[in-house]
Amino acid sequence: MNVITDYGTFLREAKSAVMELAELERQEERLSRKLKQDQKSLESEKKLLEDTINQTTKKRLGEIVSSYDKELNKGQEQLKKARSKREKAKSQGIRERIVEETSDLRDDNRRIQLHIATLFQQKSVPKYCNTDLYYALYFPRWPKEFLKLLLAVVLCFLLIPYGIYLLLPKQTVLFLVLIYFACILVFGGIYVLIGNRSRERHGEALREGRSLRNEIHGNNKRIRVITHTIKRDKNEAIYDLQKFDDEIAQMEQAMSETAAKKKAALNTFETVTKNIIADEITDSRKEKISNMADLCESEEKQLRELRETIQLRNLHITDCYASYLSREFLYPEKLDALAKIMQDGTATNLNEAMQQYKKNA
Repeated sequence: MNVITDYGTFLREAKSAVMELAELERQEERLSRKLKQDQKSLESEKKLLEDTINQTTKKRLGEIVSSYDKELNKGQEQLKKARSKREKAKSQGIRERIVEETSDLRDDNRRIQLHIATLFQQKSVPKYCNTDLYYALYFPRWPKEFLKLLLAVVLCFLLIPYGIYLLLPKQTVLFLVLIYFACILVFGGIYVLIGNRSRERHGEALREGRSLRNEIHGNNKRIRVITHTIKRDKNEAIYDLQKFDDEIAQMEQAMSETAAKKKAALNTFETVTKNIIADEITDSRKEKISNMADLCESEEKQLRELRETIQLRNLHITDCYASYLSREFLYPEKLDALAKIMQDGTATNLNEAMQQYKKNA
């Protein structure tokens, strides 16, 4: 440690060293802020580059997918129409086959119906006797006819009387009984009257009609069996659908090829085109990003060097001045104040000068 011979020079040199250090620290702060801004700009530019690449590749990929999907949808619509045409042709073939294979039974039904009509005309049987409803009410034999008879009973002896009862302004049990009694008399009387008259006068013809209707029922049952068998028949060769099958097969093959092309195009895009797009966009901004990166690197180097200089200046101040002066006095204004105290002669050394400064303060 050197002995101080000239306090004035010592304090001026200390002030100069402190001011130089302060200026270096201000430079460090300015350079640090600028480096942060430039680094932020560099990151923004890189992010913009990345976003541009992602958006461009996404758009190009979407265009490829959309183009192929459009063709596939068009093919799907055409395939749907072709299958619909095939189904229509098959349905038409089934209908024609049903008509052909049941024509004898239908002709037999028409013959029987004509025979019944002729018979009833010859026997002077009323036309209402030659109806499904009449035979269901008076000569029921099959489940469907018994169901019609049951519905007629429910309608005439339950729904109608109860409906009339609900429409009455005043509802009593007596009125309900009277309504039921009236309905039984009316509907039951009509039923018995028609049945007795028709069976007494035309019993033989009606029974023969019943027998003939049974034949029609049997024919209809056979027609239903044949129809059901034809509809369940898996052999489609008899309907001449080969041209439709060929057309559908061609469409399915074309769609398979389009789907394969789409897969290949997407694979090529992911492995080749995507990289080319990224390289093209990167090349267009490569120079700018490189210059910004070089600038940041240069500023980082300057900042490192500046901090090393500041560290050396700090060590120099510590070694040369902090040993004699407290750290709290290593400021330009305080050093000036100490120099003035020494000049005034109110202190003979730095220790006394610092004590005097504190006392004055």
